[in-house]
Amino acid sequence: MNLFRRTAASLQSSSDALLAERAGGGDIDAFEALARRHTPAMRAQARRLTRSSSDADDAVQDALLRAWSGIADLREPAAVRGWMMRIAANSALALIRRRGPGMASEDELVLHPDPGPGPEASSISGSALTQLGHALSGLPEHQRQCWVLREMGGLSYEEIAKVLDISETSVRGRITRARSTLVKEMEAWR
Repeated sequence: MNLFRRTAASLQSSSDALLAERAGGGDIDAFEALARRHTPAMRAQARRLTRSSSDADDAVQDALLRAWSGIADLREPAAVRGWMMRIAANSALALIRRRGPGMASEDELVLHPDPGPGPEASSISGSALTQLGHALSGLPEHQRQCWVLREMGGLSYEEIAKVLDISETSVRGRITRARSTLVKEMEAWR
């Protein structure tokens, strides 16, 4: 039992690259450590893309299964976080496509602010995030997807183009239009 705790603790402090290499060799504990480390970010990204907590959970579960199946083929173990985020984005987008345009989720996009240092700061921060959530939900789907993948998922233009199967020029245009709309929407908040 004590050996297990020591092993789990050493895995948690290991680098992504080491965990990915070990998981690629079939080490389930190493993959579980990666999953624990990156699932919150994957879920947040999927939640913002699908606008649904339950759909996000489904997308992340599918992404983790795909990641486990493909981790042995990962060429750059140090890039495992971005790789897992792309898989989660692809799973969320596939779920959206299966859902179809007329079957949008009932869930509202809600961004939960981190507690601030005081009530006034929390109120301002919460208000800004609520306004951003409303502004994001008003964007056309293709612009919102690109913006979320870039600003919240941290994906490059090239990675977004691959995930969405569009050109980098289209990605840049969609993000530019999304940013422009968000700036106008957020001006009213100020």
